[in-house]
Amino acid sequence: MTTLASAPHSIDDRTSYRDGLVAKIRELGPVFAERAVRYDREASFPFENFADLRDIGFLGLCVPTEFGGLGATLADYARVSAEIGRYCGATALTFNMHNATMIWAGEVADMLDMTDDARALHNVRRAEIFRGVIEDGMIHSQPFSEGVSAGATSGVMTRAEIVEGGYRVSGKKIFASLSGAADRYNITCQVPGEPFIRLLSVDSKAEGVEIVGDWDPLGMRGTVSRTLIFTDAFVPADQEVLPPGAYDEAAQRFPFVFMSLAPSYLGVTQGVLDFVRGYLRGDIAGAPSGPPRRDLPQKQHGWAQLQISYEQSRALLYDVLDNTRIDPDEELLVRAWAAVFTTMETANEVAALGVRVCGGQSMLKHLPLERLYRDSRLGALMLPWSGEVCLERLGTAKLYD
Repeated sequence: MTTLASAPHSIDDRTSYRDGLVAKIRELGPVFAERAVRYDREASFPFENFADLRDIGFLGLCVPTEFGGLGATLADYARVSAEIGRYCGATALTFNMHNATMIWAGEVADMLDMTDDARALHNVRRAEIFRGVIEDGMIHSQPFSEGVSAGATSGVMTRAEIVEGGYRVSGKKIFASLSGAADRYNITCQVPGEPFIRLLSVDSKAEGVEIVGDWDPLGMRGTVSRTLIFTDAFVPADQEVLPPGAYDEAAQRFPFVFMSLAPSYLGVTQGVLDFVRGYLRGDIAGAPSGPPRRDLPQKQHGWAQLQISYEQSRALLYDVLDNTRIDPDEELLVRAWAAVFTTMETANEVAALGVRVCGGQSMLKHLPLERLYRDSRLGALMLPWSGEVCLERLGTAKLYD
């Protein structure tokens, strides 16, 4: 097994560190790809993949090193997520939900302005969150969607009533990935009368938490994103992921955390390229027999287009993630929205072109391309930076200053 480099202190160290993280996932890749078939067919959660990630310490991937984690930044995490998505999109997407909380409570919180007392209290509270992950193998999710508004800080109808010792939470979250699999549901909610959003961590086994509805979607079926209903679910006061007001501040001052879904789809894009390459070379088990198709000029042309599209997405996404900063200017935000839109849309464009290049037999159910095609289509729907949201913001950027 690959040995991980220690936490990086220089650019060269950072590259070695990332390469080590990705290599660990690559070792698991073949079994992840094999299991992906069943998760998709059954619309079942990738419990085995998460067990493997736990065994190599990756539930603590984005937990700061001082709390026993691997200390990965958002940009480091992106490389890992993309590598997971290369083999199983649903695992990458749900792994994102877990790591997003670690990034909010860790890397992002450290950038924000807090009083000394608020910082000290947050350190105590996040230490317990991180301990649960590192020592107990707890899995977190972040069900934010309510179907009311696309904004990260708007349309939150879930209510938190302040009671003795904590809060009573009531509301609904739709498309709640990891429903029934996560130990903690970290939800956005609002105390009536308060001008900000709170981020509270609800025990999945708490009284008043219910999972409802079926789950039979087009793609990303292994995310098991059913609906969560909260009815006076009690949340202790110390289960607040960020200090009051910090979620809104983070969403405004470091919105790049909303890019964390995109690397999963970059990985799906690479998965398509892996399949097409093997198909044209004649290396794919179960593919039609006959001479390899790589010598046909029209196939070579399509293969070239696929590589160009992937490299454009990869370059744009990683360039932004490697240059994030607190309080970004409009220029950097434009690049970020463009990067997310490009990555999500290109995933499906590449999958569609892959189908054309490989031909009709490549879409048979026993081959992975049709699953990758279905998974890729959902990227444009991922809130809060969906394709339509990115286009709306790009469409007005720089026109009204």
